[in-house]
Amino acid sequence: MKPARYGPFKYVPITRRPQLEWPGGARVALWVNPNVEFFGLDDVMPGNSNERVSPEHARVPNMRNWSLRDYGNRVGVWRLMDILSRFGIRASAALNSEVCVHHPEVIEAMLERGWELIGHNRTNARRLNEMPPEREREEIHATLDTIEKASGRRPVGWLGAGLAETWSTLETLSQAGIRYVCDWVNDEQPYTMEVGKPRLVALPYSVQTNDVPAYFDFKQSVPEFEQTLRRQFDVLYRDSEHSGRVMAIAVHPFVTGQPHRSVALERALEHICKHPGVWLATGWEIVQHYLASSFAKEI
Repeated sequence: MKPARYGPFKYVPITRRPQLEWPGGARVALWVNPNVEFFGLDDVMPGNSNERVSPEHARVPNMRNWSLRDYGNRVGVWRLMDILSRFGIRASAALNSEVCVHHPEVIEAMLERGWELIGHNRTNARRLNEMPPEREREEIHATLDTIEKASGRRPVGWLGAGLAETWSTLETLSQAGIRYVCDWVNDEQPYTMEVGKPRLVALPYSVQTNDVPAYFDFKQSVPEFEQTLRRQFDVLYRDSEHSGRVMAIAVHPFVTGQPHRSVALERALEHICKHPGVWLATGWEIVQHYLASSFAKEI
């Protein structure tokens, strides 16, 4: 997309849209997005609060912060799989493709559970806006190629590491076969962008109902994060009486996979899933339904 003052999509306030209907008369489409990530022991690691570390403060190897994230892939992701399976939730995992290389057991288990895999860079140690422009296309294609080889399915969704994009990202994603992106956290319903052939869809994502910002940036306690998830759902459920909404829950295995934090997700899902009219969907299922609807054609 060309540099511009507003995004590559129409501004349509939610109060001036037609009714969005979900399958079976559901009111809220819930999708859960585990960020399954890989860092090398020889990478510069985020700091104690998950912040990007300046070069002058970088040290390699950083065993404390690296092993915390390695815990997510050795232990935490398996706890998340068990919790989501108990509620019949098939997640859409934002996947660093290096997980395919180093932890194929995780890929196998996610596929066995019917999870969707979406692209999330090769590693979270490198973001698209932190590399030379000529490397961005290579990064995106290498990520998708590796996931396709490991899973037998080419991803159609993308969440950038750190939700990072450049002015060229959307076109490059479209050319690589991506159909929807999750980097734009500006809506509660899907919308179509004016980029790509076919045009890309923005799927609602959140940095509010997301464990990393909640615990590291907002300094929430475990009970407070549970309440955030419950209240987010309660208001969306109320507002969806006349038009459907999307709720995204983003979790990281090294964070919510910890025993004491896993309870927040478990209890929030108990609250959400006891309501009628909650569609437990993958990201691609939501996007496919949106694209086939009259809603997408009218806005």
